Amino acid sequence: MLLVFNACHRQDDERVYSAGFLKILDTANLISDKHPEEGVKYIDQAFKRLKNTTVNDKFRRIGFHYVLAIRIRHNDKEALLYADSMLNMINENGGQQRNPSLYSEASFAKADAYFNLHDYDNAYPSYFIGYQIGKNHLDKLTLTAYAYRIGMITYQQSHYNLAITYFKESYKKSLPLDSQFVIFYRNQEILDNIGLAYRHLNKPDSAIAYFEKAISYVNQKGSNYKKIKPGLMDVAKAVVYGNEADIYIKQRQYPQAVDLLKKSIAITSLPLNDNFDAELSEIKLAKIYADQKRDDLLLPVLDSVQSQLKHTSNKKAESDWFKLMGEYYARKNQLALALNYNRRYNELRDSLIENVSQLKETNIGEQLNNYEKEREIETLTYNNKLQRIYLTVAILLAVMAIIIILLIYRNWKRSKKELITVSGLNAQVTKQKADLQNALDRLNEGSQEKDRILHAVAHDLRNPLGGISSLTNVMASDDGYTEEQQDYINIIKDTASNSLELINEIFEATDNSLTELKMQSVDINVLLNNSVELLRFKAAEKNQQIELETLDSPEMLMISREKIWRVVSNLIINAIKFSPVGSVIKVSAARYDKTICIAVADNGIGIPDNLRDKIFNMFTEAKRPGTMGEKSFGLGLSICKQIIDKHHGSIWFNSGADGTTFYVSLNRETKSI
Repeated sequence: MLLVFNACHRQDDERVYSAGFLKILDTANLISDKHPEEGVKYIDQAFKRLKNTTVNDKFRRIGFHYVLAIRIRHNDKEALLYADSMLNMINENGGQQRNPSLYSEASFAKADAYFNLHDYDNAYPSYFIGYQIGKNHLDKLTLTAYAYRIGMITYQQSHYNLAITYFKESYKKSLPLDSQFVIFYRNQEILDNIGLAYRHLNKPDSAIAYFEKAISYVNQKGSNYKKIKPGLMDVAKAVVYGNEADIYIKQRQYPQAVDLLKKSIAITSLPLNDNFDAELSEIKLAKIYADQKRDDLLLPVLDSVQSQLKHTSNKKAESDWFKLMGEYYARKNQLALALNYNRRYNELRDSLIENVSQLKETNIGEQLNNYEKEREIETLTYNNKLQRIYLTVAILLAVMAIIIILLIYRNWKRSKKELITVSGLNAQVTKQKADLQNALDRLNEGSQEKDRILHAVAHDLRNPLGGISSLTNVMASDDGYTEEQQDYINIIKDTASNSLELINEIFEATDNSLTELKMQSVDINVLLNNSVELLRFKAAEKNQQIELETLDSPEMLMISREKIWRVVSNLIINAIKFSPVGSVIKVSAARYDKTICIAVADNGIGIPDNLRDKIFNMFTEAKRPGTMGEKSFGLGLSICKQIIDKHHGSIWFNSGADGTTFYVSLNRETKSI
């Protein structure tokens, strides 16, 4: 779970609080730590007795209500009303000119409420205003808060590398200030968020490193706040435990994941702790038990989540709960119940997907650039008004001023005309961009439909062609045919075999399973040895030999055994196909610091220069018959490249007059820190 932190607990600028309010504030903070509702009631009652209150006094009192609404009640509409109240109070007391820091803080609070309501069109202007004020007044805390919020937005837009950049910038700039509790708490949260971003980027080692760094940071500096925030340090670590468990779940290391989730749930499920996060952690635990088919452990967890959902709104947890219940009743063959739960799951999932899609369709960078330009235009418009006033005054001073006014007026008319022209051109560019995007979307849809049709056709043709191939093989082995009949049967057999090979290639090329590889730890030496041994008989048909040179010691790689075996076999088969009779094919493996490199070398016909850029394309025109007329369909190397790309590896070749060598580089498995 990604935490959203609001700045309304900041206690900087204490020099402008009244002495009476400071006493109230300290007591209210202590009460709010355990009983937020009572803390707000106390500050309201005590505030009525104060005299000569300052702007900061009034602002912070409203801020208590805002935090209660957005963090405890999760009522974003109510929080938005309090954010507006903070802004109105500031405007009534000198506005942003006299209170830039408070105005920036209120703008961020309003933006956070809009953002939680998925009203991004109103959220971005508020973020922009907070940023502009912080930038103009060199308020370091405001700038770090801005970097943090943009990191949050880009994270939820799935721009994880960009989010990491913003989070690290905010952490680095605010680290010297973490003697304040708010900055400390946000920093541990940032470390956790960086870990989440690395987890989405499929970099588990980096993710775990930052999760552990977050825990270490809380243990090291959180002790300063245990007395005033007794349970909050445990909640912070519990959230990290739940996030770290996701790494082990993905690696199917369930004992470690279960241990972390139970530690997290034991803390977050306590009253007034982060029950929202507790529900999500229990859902993760339930998924593990469901995967292990441990219904005796699954059902109590699902019952616990159901009882909590009656009192809180958590669409993500509720969606997953319906999915797990549907799967459970499907296993029990109670299909009517399973269908009802799955229907409700699909409704909630569609709602969640719609919210995420709406967020991802908006580019925060472009939004901020647009608001920056609008601000520049407003500044230019304001300057233009001043110039006209000066020109009017100049008319009264001298006749020459009239000439100046006429010249400026003419230039202004010309500028206005040019501005209209530029606006028209900008509208055309915007329309063309939209048309291009629509064309690209249609092209992608067409490509997906093509793959689907090819996959369906290949699937439907494979069985009849397989039957024809098997039948003709049987017929070819029988006696009693004339020579002409035997030739016809052999032609049918070869044609069916070639067609079946083509169908299998197409089926593999359009197989959507490539998107979800089943990764496991595999000894690369064993895989290479098995591949070579299975293909020695095929090489023997052309009197060829396969020489294998494995690593000097076992090497375990986290790969899809089936898919990498497919790659190695394809490369060896190609070497057999394009090498002359009686030649030697060499298969070898080499170990480097971070990779394992597999090489398949032949002394065959080589690859011409005009075909080298095309051989990895699907249905490439670079296909050629083998040295004994073997068929080539132009799909094998395309499939190899798809598989290696999914493993985040690389495939390439060197070819010359003396043959061709194909190389495959795979990442070595590293230990988690």
